[in-house]
Amino acid sequence: MELKTKYLGLELKHPVVASPSPISRKFDGIRKLEDNGAAAIVLFSLFEEQIRFENESYAYFDHISSNTFAESLSFFLKMEEFSAGPSDYLELIRKANESVSVPIIASLNAMSPEGWDEYAREIEQAGAKALELNAYYIPDFGQSSQEVEQRYIDMVKMVRKAVKIPIAVKLCPYFSSVGDMASRLTYAGANGLVLFNRLYQPDFDLDQLEVVPSIELSQPYEIRLALLWIANLYGHVNCSLAGTTGVHCGKDVAKYVLAGADIAMVTSSLLKNGVHHLSTIVREFTEWSEERGYKSVDQMRGLMSKKHVIDPSAFDRANYVKVLQSFMPKHDLQYSHGRWDPDAGL
Repeated sequence: MELKTKYLGLELKHPVVASPSPISRKFDGIRKLEDNGAAAIVLFSLFEEQIRFENESYAYFDHISSNTFAESLSFFLKMEEFSAGPSDYLELIRKANESVSVPIIASLNAMSPEGWDEYAREIEQAGAKALELNAYYIPDFGQSSQEVEQRYIDMVKMVRKAVKIPIAVKLCPYFSSVGDMASRLTYAGANGLVLFNRLYQPDFDLDQLEVVPSIELSQPYEIRLALLWIANLYGHVNCSLAGTTGVHCGKDVAKYVLAGADIAMVTSSLLKNGVHHLSTIVREFTEWSEERGYKSVDQMRGLMSKKHVIDPSAFDRANYVKVLQSFMPKHDLQYSHGRWDPDAGL
């Protein structure tokens, strides 16, 4: 089977890509991802706060008597608590680009509309083959949905003017019209969309009455929302599509490709099972596809999208109604032959 695919115009040997994670914070981790078969590697995210911290720290020491030292220097993590500063990040890109054979994609996590053009250019100069924009923004009260959406559009336009390398946007699932937002981002200059950003929310420590950070690895069932929108967007937006949630086995990769994705991104299952699990996912996807007679990834792509599926209503409200009408709680059923059967024992 021909496993090759294209993502953001990059030629990849198969559709399984390592998404941002702690594994790629060090060069040894990047090497392990390559050795275990990653078709491309998206580096861990560099945060806007890190760039601000470094820039404002330099300004502070240049003007030691000034009273304008930014509040963010005390509010956010200390620089030594970050995994790497901006300078270290650029050096990691250079080293990885020179030493590994798969494409290195940088990742910026931000939401401010200004200041990104210069750093995006430095990332391009360091050798990154593409740039993923991972936007995380909590709107203030009084901001309209139009204002929030425009921030995303302006960010893409600004970075697009600054660099020639491909740009992907890691999209939030909470826009009121995901399809319209996808089209506008593509028109603004995005070469690809990554669905979806999980947007980790904090938790409450009830003993200390503190708001605490919380993170949980993805579960296979979380693939459904991204599948829904990739299947809807396929054939309607002129850009690459990537699925990045719930990939734990080869069948999950197959689902994303059949929906219309160019690639499937994996992180949680590698953190849970080890980097070597990446090669297992690639093998499982290959075996599943070959057993069903597929000759190439291109042949598979989009076969279960809304554009090509026999019953397009499966992606619409009809499916929502069908699911709710057919559901029965387990305590009203009897378990028979490995499934819950309402007629068993009657």
